[in-house]
Amino acid sequence: MSSTSKPVAQTWFGPITAVQRRAMFALLPVAVAFGLVVGLAFLPMASGFGGLAKVGSETVLELPDELVLPPAPESSTLYASDGSTVIATFGDQYRVQLEYDQIPTSVVDALVATEDSNFFEHNGVDPEGVMRALVTNIADGDTSEGASTITMQYVRQVLSYTATTPEEVRAASEVTIDRKVKEMGYALALEEEMSKEEILTNYLNTVYFGNGAYGIGAAAQVYFGKVPADLTVDESAMLVGLIQSPSTYDPINGSSEAAKVRRDHVISRMVAVGSLSSAEGREFKAQDLNLNPQEANNTSGGAIDSDYGFFVDYFEQWWEQQEDFGKTEAERTARLFRGGYEIVSTLDVELQDAAQDAVEAQQETGSEYALGTVVVKPGTGGIEVMAVNREYSNDISGNGDNTGGDGLGTYPNTTNPLLSGSSSLAGYPAGSSFKMFTMLAALEAGMPLDTTIYSPYQYQSKYVGSPGEAAMCGNYWCPKNASKSEVGDYNMWTGFGESVNTYFVQLAERVGVDHVIAMAQRLGIQFRAAEDLQHTVGDSAANYGQFVLGVTQTTPLDMAAAYAALPADGVYCTPVPATSAVTGTGGSIDFASDCDQAVSVEVARAAVDAARCPTGIGAAAGNCTWGTASQVGEAVEAVGGEVAGKTGTTDGNATNWFVGFTPNAAAAAFIADPDNTYGNPAGKDNNGRPANAVAEILAAQWEINGEGTFTAPTELVH
Repeated sequence: MSSTSKPVAQTWFGPITAVQRRAMFALLPVAVAFGLVVGLAFLPMASGFGGLAKVGSETVLELPDELVLPPAPESSTLYASDGSTVIATFGDQYRVQLEYDQIPTSVVDALVATEDSNFFEHNGVDPEGVMRALVTNIADGDTSEGASTITMQYVRQVLSYTATTPEEVRAASEVTIDRKVKEMGYALALEEEMSKEEILTNYLNTVYFGNGAYGIGAAAQVYFGKVPADLTVDESAMLVGLIQSPSTYDPINGSSEAAKVRRDHVISRMVAVGSLSSAEGREFKAQDLNLNPQEANNTSGGAIDSDYGFFVDYFEQWWEQQEDFGKTEAERTARLFRGGYEIVSTLDVELQDAAQDAVEAQQETGSEYALGTVVVKPGTGGIEVMAVNREYSNDISGNGDNTGGDGLGTYPNTTNPLLSGSSSLAGYPAGSSFKMFTMLAALEAGMPLDTTIYSPYQYQSKYVGSPGEAAMCGNYWCPKNASKSEVGDYNMWTGFGESVNTYFVQLAERVGVDHVIAMAQRLGIQFRAAEDLQHTVGDSAANYGQFVLGVTQTTPLDMAAAYAALPADGVYCTPVPATSAVTGTGGSIDFASDCDQAVSVEVARAAVDAARCPTGIGAAAGNCTWGTASQVGEAVEAVGGEVAGKTGTTDGNATNWFVGFTPNAAAAAFIADPDNTYGNPAGKDNNGRPANAVAEILAAQWEINGEGTFTAPTELVH
């Protein structure tokens, strides 16, 4: 060696160049922070070191609770009311949780060899790797060299998963010295709390493998159609290779060649650390990728059993409106999709299946006419059924008329409010089923059930009509009865049973149609259409006589919930699709409906007695003549139950309805052309189909869980 040459500084991983030396001195304060943590990595971890190293005012080794038991994002599961039948999962990830003994040794060997060969020796931070990264990063003037152990990578995953704002997400993954030091501190402390096996298990259950697959269990299914236990060594190596960059090495939608190169690199690392022999390495590198791609179970709306799609769609929309789950709809959806909730819904699968059969028996799927029904439980607001003669789908395409390109009629609630009125469309005119609100308002005003009014075939009302309206007498609205034979004296029993229009128009005049509208609102009827809203507020309401006969658009959910108040002795409950949930952290939530005494007990019981007449079962406190839906009474009485309700038909037979109830269930059904509510009438041939469907549904309901009897009124009778 020349006498003028100077010795080159050495580390255990190589010489330090002059450039690196100058950079190290320039950034010595930052290096000290690294050094504190690295020094701790050499200490026995049983020692108390909680306050030894700090960055600024933060304790580096202070371990957040969520890092010990991390709330990694998990799909939420929606169950039927029985608490066991899964009807949907919600999640923007597909994941399968595994125990350590379910993870193949080849996956663990591949991961450790590629990502952290000293994993089983270090305490969460690899000192050699940190020093190498420190020198390289200082020399380069950036922090491109990570030196992240598996434990540190896991810490970063958890911090990212628990981030709730864009700022927190960026902070969890920012490439800075300060973040790296904190990450190392957390890793050191984490290994005090968790075993190596637990860390590996949590890491491999949460790391992203691309194509919607989170965790090795999901990845095995998505890429190879296998359970993890059946993975071969080369398949394990390919999956582990994806961790570094799932998009770069994606063999399904990207480059299979890049995936193979990366897989072979992993196999080489396994050979280098002794997990495989050289001969084994060559053997596994010679294998093709042998992919068997499967669709990830992670649609944007969750994995939904299509038999219950409309209900699930409604549930998701309902969840998005619950302010307790976040300030915005986006926050609430994120909580549902990532919170790991176990949610018990109100859906009765046995009754739902019976209802779907009843609907299909009346109007087959694919018909231009939609026949839909909703069942609500009185006193709770629980939605037990949402059935319609349509195939549920999120994909509306084809001819532009909402029937779907395949002609089967695909109708998610988000496209057309067939059942819940949850979009910009407002529903369907309910016809004479709205007469219930006039009767309730009259009873509440003190008019008894035997209030008798002479009712002609056509009546000139005091309500001013609009030019061009049907049934006009000069400037006044002049409604007619359905038949010229309906002339004479009627009371609430007979007028309701035969659905006499001119009786109820006169009854509304006596009580005031504004009070009728207020009664409907009290029972949850919403006015979604602009033209309805302008007629039902302020001074306009007093002159909106047509409201009595159901020209306002509504939905079967609104109608079922409104009628459910009657067997509940006047208690109206807002509809709810769920009863309870267990959170991802083990807490419990009860979803209680908002219930109010909308009408008095005696008013409700009197209305129920009159509502028995349309079904043909006869009133308890008065006399009926004939009923417009006697098939409903026959069906329910045949299985030992009691039933009441009301038909509804609009002008020109555009829509036809029936809303009925037993002592513990209320069902509303309609038929209409949903693409042309007024212009393509359902026709007389379709009249009666909703009543037929409800007859079957309520008979099935009574056989499944029917109970109770109607209580006869003692007041408001005479």
